[in-house]
Amino acid sequence: MAKEWILNMATNRWGLNKKNNVGPVALWIRNCAPETKEDWEQFYYKELEKFLKAKGINLSPKEYLENIGRKLYVKISEVIQSEIEEIKEEECIQYIFNLVIDRTYDGYLAEIKTIYGKLERELGIKIQAAPDEWDRVFNVDFYIEINGKFIGLQIKPISYEQTPEIYKWKEWLSETHKKFEKKYGGKVFIIFSVKKDNKKEIYNREVIKEIKDEINRLKSG
Repeated sequence: MAKEWILNMATNRWGLNKKNNVGPVALWIRNCAPETKEDWEQFYYKELEKFLKAKGINLSPKEYLENIGRKLYVKISEVIQSEIEEIKEEECIQYIFNLVIDRTYDGYLAEIKTIYGKLERELGIKIQAAPDEWDRVFNVDFYIEINGKFIGLQIKPISYEQTPEIYKWKEWLSETHKKFEKKYGGKVFIIFSVKKDNKKEIYNREVIKEIKDEINRLKSG
């Protein structure tokens, strides 16, 4: 487990798993729609080969991945090891204070700027976190209570590459959302969020009016 954590941390730190290194794997696997792992492996190697040629890299896909693995080993065995040796006890103590005081406060302020916070300001109404059971059974992250009934909200982060597939998400989740509406009286709305200039934005802004209409319907009912 410790090894997995170190490998994951180092890979993310140096971006060895980013698109410019290993290709747009999330996009490729959706294009492949593999039935087996072998299907995906073969498809990936073909796409990676084209990817490498376009970048002028004269390596086979397997050689290229082995090279990334060796680079990861150097980062862990040389760079991280030397950094660990430089850490002092006082730095660890200060880090813990910073973590529970400074970063917790900064995180609180950042939360207000999230999609959840933006929705509250746009709607002018309190939004509450849904119970874990609602997430599992109904795919609902947050809710709004109106006259004893509940409107469900699901926030779905997506990339700009995924925006043409929004309708698929709505189809996949429609059955659980219908069950929620039948049980709690309010509709469920999916809010798709995208990152723009490192900030989270609501992609389907028309959903705000739809939620307001539903709020008014429940208030008048």
